[in-house]
Amino acid sequence: MPAIRLLVLLGLLAAAAQGDWSPPRFNMSLDTPPSQRWEPLLKKYDLARLKQDMFQVVGNVAPKWAVTIINMLAPVLSYILPQPYGEEIEGICKVLGVKLGEGLLINFAYEALGYCTSIVVQDSRGMICHSRNMDFPFTDILRNITVDIQFVKNGQIVYKGTTFLGFVGLWTGQKPNKFTITGNDRAKGDWWKSAIAVLLKHNPSPSWLIRDTLAQAADYQEALKKLAYTPITSNVYFILGGVKPDEGTIITRNIKGPDNIWPLMSVKGEWYRVQTNYDHWKPPPPWDDRRTPTIHALENTTQKNISLDTMFKILSTRPMLNRITIYTTLMCAAEPYEYRTVIRSPLPMVEYSSCTLKLLDSLFYLIFRLCTSS
Repeated sequence: MPAIRLLVLLGLLAAAAQGDWSPPRFNMSLDTPPSQRWEPLLKKYDLARLKQDMFQVVGNVAPKWAVTIINMLAPVLSYILPQPYGEEIEGICKVLGVKLGEGLLINFAYEALGYCTSIVVQDSRGMICHSRNMDFPFTDILRNITVDIQFVKNGQIVYKGTTFLGFVGLWTGQKPNKFTITGNDRAKGDWWKSAIAVLLKHNPSPSWLIRDTLAQAADYQEALKKLAYTPITSNVYFILGGVKPDEGTIITRNIKGPDNIWPLMSVKGEWYRVQTNYDHWKPPPPWDDRRTPTIHALENTTQKNISLDTMFKILSTRPMLNRITIYTTLMCAAEPYEYRTVIRSPLPMVEYSSCTLKLLDSLFYLIFRLCTSS
């Protein structure tokens, strides 16, 4: 069994969530210069603690050779980073009092090794609903720095999304009355090598492309084209939902283009699509099969009874909800006010002794270090 997958195997030790809560929601003005956009939000937090937490994640995720290369590139980073993300990262670095290379490492750290479950469905009325679980190690840190952000221009919400403080990209987002997007990691090869190499060509990371698409695409079809064919820095699954019947698609991406585009086909009874972290045309590994129980839950729910509420119940069931689930987001572009993120609570102490929990945490971090060092 590959060592990296042991992370997920341990993550399947799940419990029913108790004490979930909503993340704080902030408005971010797109009329503000990129270098100043994040400052009001960041200053609502303890900056020293925030910086400490971010570097704890970086220290575990980033291999030493990547840190060395990023530091070497630091003098020219401001010239090679795609905009407005380069300027936003520079602004974040100024607020936190860190170097630009360190700020980029913080953003790269959140690009790597996310284990996620995304679902897009069409209900019996033709309404498209979209939901996702975001799974990632370092749950104690990330639960406390997860935020919902509404990106506002000229007083209007252009798009909204859920992210981690210090991370300028989006893995989860919605353009009101147009479309919704989630991204799932598609681990294949050494992500850091391809990211650094392709970054020099000014290509966006997957999370930056999601944000570009939310900002620029006029409708579902334009979003589909942009997500499928824009060169990016790493392999990924894009899950796209729209506002019309059959506007739901899973796009399996390599860095140059699509390996597969898999839309809803309600005329054939295919009213849902499920994406975890494995190609849908291949069987998932037995130690991390979240796909099969999700499909069973959808079939048992039926199209007639599917809704954001029943999708939340599905994503609150093992193994979809597991020890490294950070948050669940529910969204429907046709009903944009329904956008809702729930931060999932830690496992109740009643299920595991404190000694067992500490052992599990130690195993998570040990395996994570082994898997990300080279």
